[in-house]
Amino acid sequence: MVGYDPEAKCVSAVEAAAAGSASGLVTRVLVSPLDVIKIRFQLQIEQLSSRNPGAKYHGILQAVQRIFQEEGLVAFWKGHVPAQFLSVGYGAVQFMAFESLTKLVHNVTSYNARDSFVHFVCGGLAACTATVAVQPVDTLRTRFAAQGEPKLYRSLRHAVVTMYQTEGPRTFYRGLAPTIIAIFPYAGLQFSFYNILQQFSEWVIPAEGKKGGNVKNLVCGSCAGIISKTLTYPFDLFKKRLQVSGFEHARAAFGQVRMYRGLLDCIRQIMREEGLGGFFKGLSPSLLKAAVSTGLVFFWYELFCSLLCALKNTNSTARKEG
Repeated sequence: MVGYDPEAKCVSAVEAAAAGSASGLVTRVLVSPLDVIKIRFQLQIEQLSSRNPGAKYHGILQAVQRIFQEEGLVAFWKGHVPAQFLSVGYGAVQFMAFESLTKLVHNVTSYNARDSFVHFVCGGLAACTATVAVQPVDTLRTRFAAQGEPKLYRSLRHAVVTMYQTEGPRTFYRGLAPTIIAIFPYAGLQFSFYNILQQFSEWVIPAEGKKGGNVKNLVCGSCAGIISKTLTYPFDLFKKRLQVSGFEHARAAFGQVRMYRGLLDCIRQIMREEGLGGFFKGLSPSLLKAAVSTGLVFFWYELFCSLLCALKNTNSTARKEG
């Protein structure tokens, strides 16, 4: 059901936006702790190893214990309000754009809207559109998740006003360049691999054995998330490093801090000081998050679309009978 299907004609662009918003909201609540850990790992200059005495975080379990001991359970949902705005807005724009683009491809070109290459291109373009729309909220989410105690920002409104007054409006779009560079292939690969895996599962599983459709959607989405995240991960790290520029004083409790003049300077400094492995800091929680979040997003999106279709069919039948 992901992407325009000329045979189904069940979900409109507005309904796709509604399903995308709902799937983003539910998924964000469940994966927020993994996101906080991933961001903490990405922003740590010191090597993620217990052999490094200056490293605050060494691994996932150690990070969970330390965050819980120092900041309490609510720390795993730091920045959750802007993160929810991000997830709901991103999900709505991405899926609405994706459904509209695949429909456009079907109507004005000779390409099959169900083709994996079409899903790659349309998925990448849809994600770029959604990214530009929600980038300011993503920056706010990163700042909230990254700050230690005492908190620099007391509320979402306080953060917006402080950042605007002290750093200017451009600060809300810091990290946009690596985000756009990374998001096109990342989202494109997500949608295309999800499509490929769905087609493969339909070929492998006999028609009479397709009762576990929701589980299949979850598994296909998780695998697509792992593949796409691994291939595009360094750009996510660059984005996070750039988003906290000008925010260094709030990061002092976490270890060393760095200032970057731009994307290329960020890449050079990481390579020089942290080596090639620095580009993949936080990969383990990121892959875990990608598997869970991508699987859940596709799972909930397909489920909500199915519910909307069933509701429309029920209303249509009721009108006919009436």
